Amino acid sequence: MENPVFDYIICGGGGSGLLLLYALSEDPFFSKKDILLIEKESKNTNDRTWSFWEKKEGAFEGLLEKKWDTANFLSSSVSLDFELAPYQYKMLRSKGFYKTCHEKIERQKNIQYLSAKITSITNEGITSKVSTNKGFFSSKNVFNSVFDPTALYNQKKYPVLKQHFIGWFIKTKSEQFDPNKILFMDFNIEQKKETRFLYVLPLDSKNALVEYTLFSANLLEKKEYEEGIQSYLKNQGIIEYEIKEKEQGNIPMSSFPFDQFNTSSLLNIGTAGGWTKASTGFTFMNTTRNVSKVVSFLKTGKPLNRFNIKNRFSFYDLLFLDVLFKYNSQGSKLFERMFEKNTPLTIFRFLDEKTSFVEELRIASSFSLRQISWFLMALIRRLF
Repeated sequence: MENPVFDYIICGGGGSGLLLLYALSEDPFFSKKDILLIEKESKNTNDRTWSFWEKKEGAFEGLLEKKWDTANFLSSSVSLDFELAPYQYKMLRSKGFYKTCHEKIERQKNIQYLSAKITSITNEGITSKVSTNKGFFSSKNVFNSVFDPTALYNQKKYPVLKQHFIGWFIKTKSEQFDPNKILFMDFNIEQKKETRFLYVLPLDSKNALVEYTLFSANLLEKKEYEEGIQSYLKNQGIIEYEIKEKEQGNIPMSSFPFDQFNTSSLLNIGTAGGWTKASTGFTFMNTTRNVSKVVSFLKTGKPLNRFNIKNRFSFYDLLFLDVLFKYNSQGSKLFERMFEKNTPLTIFRFLDEKTSFVEELRIASSFSLRQISWFLMALIRRLF
């Protein structure tokens, strides 16, 4: 590249990097800004499945694999079928998303793509320099989505759980699934002193994504996840099926302040910026909302480290993680109580950070006295 200086540099071409690039490309304000995307490998496969709830049609509606209007929650004492309206639950697979974003890159002359490995990002006064195996590039606005977990796992102040899972896309011989209803959480499996559940997204009556998922501190051997899926399917009477695809994930859940690494010319985004919803591991819609905020913020011309996404919900997430980390064997009971005592719509609004303080107090009071004592102790430890 003749000119190594850009108005914006995006490091990493995964979900968060491409969501930001797509948003910049859609806004006329940035149409004459020079933008560089750096990604070490070509992304053109279904290496990710993003699931999220949304109220109306979104930017990638035409790329959705499937969307649902109803859901099911199961535990030892709760069986709840519920309508998701005004939300829909949606599945987006990465291959089509990558293709759409890269086609947009190719069409817009102000956007360049560089296939290179990033070796370092360093602050140089009012700019940041991105070093790669194909040269050096600088900008007053560098966005990094390349996650380095070192600092996260080298500290003890903030608990770290993981949303980790293995999922099978299966095709059954006979009709086994309700194509209009997701299984949001099924805790009717052995918990083994952790928080474990099954999650099922049916694509039609014979095809579904079945995931064995945990919110816990430690990963399992691959065999244990798959044995969990096999056991679940057997218990459901699903014996004859073909595994079409497999996927595996490990998403950090923490309220660690990643924003401390931001500078006036560097903003960490996505998982690298702490944009994963700490209490659930959901990332896609959280990132979409934060990208929208970033785009508006960039128009102010303020230093990037002035960008802030923290609010009272960040503190709620911290308290919930404190409790879930300490009482991981009781996670199923926490979620059970939440769904038993609140409408699913209220829960989704709360996770979307759209509830009022009064509604949040009602949610807090819906837990048992014992569970409330856990949250109060976590609050006291954080305040004092």
